[in-house]
Amino acid sequence: MSRSSSKASRGGASVAPRPPRRPSAPPVATPFAGQLARLTAVTPGEHRIVSCYLKLEPRDRSRGKYLIKLKNRMRDAVDALPRLNLTRAIEEAARRDLGRVTDFLRVAENLPATQGVAVFACEAIGLFESVALPVVYRSRLAVDATPLVKELASLEDEFGRIITVVLDRTGARFFEVTAFEARELPGLHSPNTRGSRFRGDEDGPGWGEHNYNNRIREEKQRHFEAVARQLFALDRGQPAHGIILGASGPDVKTVEPFLHTYLAERLMGTFKLTPRQATPAVVHAATLEVREQWERATEKHLVAEVTEAFGSGWALNGVRETLRALARGQVRALLVHSDASFPGFRCSESGRLAVLERDSRGEGEPVPVLDVIDEAIEDALRQHVDVNVVYDPEAREQVDGLAALLRFR
Repeated sequence: MSRSSSKASRGGASVAPRPPRRPSAPPVATPFAGQLARLTAVTPGEHRIVSCYLKLEPRDRSRGKYLIKLKNRMRDAVDALPRLNLTRAIEEAARRDLGRVTDFLRVAENLPATQGVAVFACEAIGLFESVALPVVYRSRLAVDATPLVKELASLEDEFGRIITVVLDRTGARFFEVTAFEARELPGLHSPNTRGSRFRGDEDGPGWGEHNYNNRIREEKQRHFEAVARQLFALDRGQPAHGIILGASGPDVKTVEPFLHTYLAERLMGTFKLTPRQATPAVVHAATLEVREQWERATEKHLVAEVTEAFGSGWALNGVRETLRALARGQVRALLVHSDASFPGFRCSESGRLAVLERDSRGEGEPVPVLDVIDEAIEDALRQHVDVNVVYDPEAREQVDGLAALLRFR
């Protein structure tokens, strides 16, 4: 399966056309493990918990766009509370919790420096938790009997472990990048001939310069081979989800042919940076940006794949059809229109999500939910389905709310 390629918007980053594999790796303890444990253990009884995920990428923070989207979602949630058939006291408590979350997020000082945040609130049990997140699928809001924590629980596994190397023609610095940090690994330095230009003509006209340039070229080749070997060794020790390369000039492209095929097909992209400029914080930010661009390229590829596989029955496009397939465990990859929102129901006996009340016949009482799209993301993560929220304007218009690539028909 190939990926579409695209150029990043800043810093000369570029995105590789091929997808990395998803090898298994040892689990990494998340910084919010304690909060996740508390949220998983809450027992609200008859009360409801407000779960809010908010994207805080630079484009979301620009001119307060995140706040506009938040207010719109909160307004829709408040208007929809009556259809949840809650008692008056519980509905009023949920309304207050929605207000508390809004008041908290509208204060700039409460926002983390990360690209996402999750807030959970239930005044009846004294719950109010704010969790800084490096990435968020999309802004989501739910009022439910349990907190929507699957995105928290699966974040590290979904992001994976990325090896980022920043190099020049004589040295290379390696970093292990997770969703939360970049940790520097042992680096590499290769001996080189000093100087950037040939001076003198010791062996006759042209021959001295020719030999000098050949020596420089051979040194660079040996260095890039050593970088590729080091990457391969790091990956064999603990498989990486992706590889990202950084350099100040053309070397970032020159090293690609030296990569083992197993690594080359997991190359996510490149960016411009010198080894001297590389700090863990800078490398982490650059890696997140390249990964984000890779995700956008991936979206286009998956939408094209859905279109191609639709006629053969290996893909679905539409909320009702996709929800049915998700309940049957058929879905291999879930595609979500970034702005889609549909009220619906969860069948009390089967647990299946449905858009229409009549779709739950024979599966228990239809329990209203505010948005089946947000709930579908949670269900997909619970099944370890590959979730892809489509933001590219042209690509997302081809997704009818939800779409899916299937494991079986």
